[in-house]
Amino acid sequence: MTTPIRVVIADDQMMVRQGFTVLLGAEPGIEVVGQAVNGLEAVAVTEELDPDVVLMDIRMPELGGIEATRRITRLAGVGAKVLVLTTFDLDEYVYEALRAGASGFMLKDASAAELAHAVRVVAAGDALLAPNITKRLIAEFSRIAEAPRVPLRERVGDLTERETEVLALIAQGLSNAEIAVRLVVAEQTVKTHVGRILVKLGLRDRTQAAVFAYEVGLVRPSGY
Repeated sequence: MTTPIRVVIADDQMMVRQGFTVLLGAEPGIEVVGQAVNGLEAVAVTEELDPDVVLMDIRMPELGGIEATRRITRLAGVGAKVLVLTTFDLDEYVYEALRAGASGFMLKDASAAELAHAVRVVAAGDALLAPNITKRLIAEFSRIAEAPRVPLRERVGDLTERETEVLALIAQGLSNAEIAVRLVVAEQTVKTHVGRILVKLGLRDRTQAAVFAYEVGLVRPSGY
């Protein structure tokens, strides 16, 4: 049998935690293994249980979701991916959460099917970038982000021309299959390029790669 995806839910509202626990508990292959009522507890529970995915609310007492995300993604020996929960599709803090290491975000009013899909996507190591709302959000908050830092620009130089091209397409929200079609190459070739991009740039996943591409000006947030 396939090992279930282990999830921790961090939210200061009991009804939200219980609701998501029930919804995800009914989904095959997903198991809620822990809960946290604030950011500090989220970090502690994640370090103790080492789940696959942490559903992280942004506004919580003691320690906010952004800093909790930053601490979790820096925990040694812990591979948990953070999926940010937000009430608004253009929450001003979501972009900062992505920069802190989150692998994507999800609206709290999402359906059970959407929530389960998001958990599976993030657990698989993919970015939750396909929905137009996510691309629009990243683009919008890239406009107001701090100016690109020179060290980041220099790191782009480590990529080959093809890897740079793949990075730009990742930032546009294209999947490996879609990139393969666009570049007329095998999907496995794209996977290889993506892996090398993440290693060279020291990034965790595709979401971080997309944020990086916007920050260094490789992709401009237009057309959204």
